[in-house]
Amino acid sequence: MKPLEGMLVLDFSQYLAGPSAALRLADLGARVIKIEGSRPMKLHNLESMGDSVLFQTINRNKESFCADLKSPEDMAMVKKLIAKADVMIENFRPGIMKKMGLDYESVKAIN
Repeated sequence: MKPLEGMLVLDFSQYLAGPSAALRLADLGARVIKIEGSRPMKLHNLESMGDSVLFQTINRNKESFCADLKSPEDMAMVKKLIAKADVMIENFRPGIMKKMGLDYESVKAIN
């Protein structure tokens, strides 16, 4: 048994630091769900099976949930996941999560 088995982590992060942190939690046994809208980041145009090799590397061991965070229907599904989550990771610019209604106080009210 791994130390974080049974924990649910929602990973809203992008680029390297946030996804790498969530990857470590997945490696320790957490169930990590990557909330994503796209996979645009590429490193020297390296691709494997249509996806960026960089994306695959920093998001292995994660489940994927594609959501349009501007869509009320998708946001309702995301909030259902938030209600069950133990950890939420994001690394947007300051104020972005608040603008979407997913800042700390809003998420705390959901979970």
